[in-house]
Amino acid sequence: MTELAEPTAPLNKRQRQAARIADAASGPIGWMLLKILLLAVVDAIALYAAFVLFGQQEWLVLGLVVAVTVLVNYIYFSRKRVPAKYLTPGIIFLIIFQVFTLLYTGYIGFTNYGTGHNGTKDQAISSLLASSQERVEDSATYPVTVVEQFGTYGLLVTDPESGDALLGSAEQPLAEVDADFEGGQAVAVDGWNTLPLAKVFTLSAELEKLSVPFSDDPNDGSLRAPDGQKGYLYVSSLEYDADADIITDTTTGAVYTDTGEGAFTAEDGAELLPGWQTTVGFDNFARAVTDESIRGPLISVTIWTFVFALFSVATTFFLGLLLALVFNNTRMRFRNGYRIILILPYAFPAFLSALVWAGMMNESFGFINQVIFGGADIPWLTDPNLAKVSVLLVNLWLGFPYMFLVCMGALQGIPEDVNEAAVMDGANPWQVFRRIKLPLLLVTVAPLLISSFAFNFNNFNLIYMLTKGGPRFDDVSIPVGHTDILISMVYKVAFTGQSRDYGLASAFTILIFIVVATISIISFRKTKALEELN
Repeated sequence: MTELAEPTAPLNKRQRQAARIADAASGPIGWMLLKILLLAVVDAIALYAAFVLFGQQEWLVLGLVVAVTVLVNYIYFSRKRVPAKYLTPGIIFLIIFQVFTLLYTGYIGFTNYGTGHNGTKDQAISSLLASSQERVEDSATYPVTVVEQFGTYGLLVTDPESGDALLGSAEQPLAEVDADFEGGQAVAVDGWNTLPLAKVFTLSAELEKLSVPFSDDPNDGSLRAPDGQKGYLYVSSLEYDADADIITDTTTGAVYTDTGEGAFTAEDGAELLPGWQTTVGFDNFARAVTDESIRGPLISVTIWTFVFALFSVATTFFLGLLLALVFNNTRMRFRNGYRIILILPYAFPAFLSALVWAGMMNESFGFINQVIFGGADIPWLTDPNLAKVSVLLVNLWLGFPYMFLVCMGALQGIPEDVNEAAVMDGANPWQVFRRIKLPLLLVTVAPLLISSFAFNFNNFNLIYMLTKGGPRFDDVSIPVGHTDILISMVYKVAFTGQSRDYGLASAFTILIFIVVATISIISFRKTKALEELN
């Protein structure tokens, strides 16, 4: 007769916690240590970011960083959130590198962010007053000691009248502090490192730019010490009235007011720059279609972008398909060797190949002109029409191996029985290709053709490395040329030239996104390629 086991009492809360700790301790200790190490790295990065954001007073982003850090720690220290442990890294990277980028680009498109408008209003006022400062003729001489804290330089000043110690930096106005004195001059203060004269002499360039506000009122001027030993008072020729929110030029009497467009502007339209970043609504989009100096090149570049993308897809596809049909013949000898040779252009980095082609097409000493055409001066990259032809030829050389591989794989996926049945019904090779192979091929290749169109629509590397968008248009306000496509035009508007307009460039980016997304959606619906694949 078997004995019945005595029923065990249920574990209480403390016993269950002890059991979980014991199970965790009995598991692989190496993985636990690795998890703790990785979380420690994440927390350290988040803590550093929190300090930086706190100093910049970016409260919204600071709150997001803290919330995400707490959530990540909760997920990975929890024993129940197993699916979330696998999804969290991908979701975080998706939000940072995709969602945030798209949202921020959209936001910039509705601002005047760019050269002369890249800071806050307070920063613009400080910069304007500092850039127009002149030394006061009867200024007192202030004994100065140069100090440093975490890479920031400051001036420890001794007031010649009261003998008090004052400390300030480019960001903080002078304020009274407790300091150590030697010979009646303040020489050290807690929290700051006093720099020796030998070090000060090597910082002449930095000290010439260092301007310490004399007080919270910007109209009181600032203190400067180019030699790092004696400071003098500098006062701006511009005077800011905070109550009226105007700036007055004391030398000319001109009055500049805030018109809401991110800069102080006089009645005659003259602006004081730098200004500040502000929201301008749809002004950037309106400029793109109403400003003649922008609209003209924008229309030309847009037309060329469509022509370039369509011709690139068509030429690479048909050449790749032709070669795939030829090398799909089982009776051809050395097919594998030929295939390897054909895909070599695809194996090399595209930007390096474009640079090589740019050298070969050089009008003066390029290989094509000097060797193939016997020293002819053919302007492959400097004539507007030939430059476009050159871009299409080089892109054909770079793109046909990809289409060759795609078409080769699609052709090999077509059952041979279909071809044999067509031949038995009396179809010739052209009919077999046009009525059987091509329709079956397009079912597989159509989504790839759409993605190839989207890629060539934004094929920045080829354009920039081969022609840099040239030759340039005449009489335009933005630095674009005949072979520029929209994405290279955006790059030039944002990052080249003396005036960089990030707001306008972001507006162009939004337009590109809308165009590509619309074409892709329509193309997928028309071809019904996705439904066929699914």
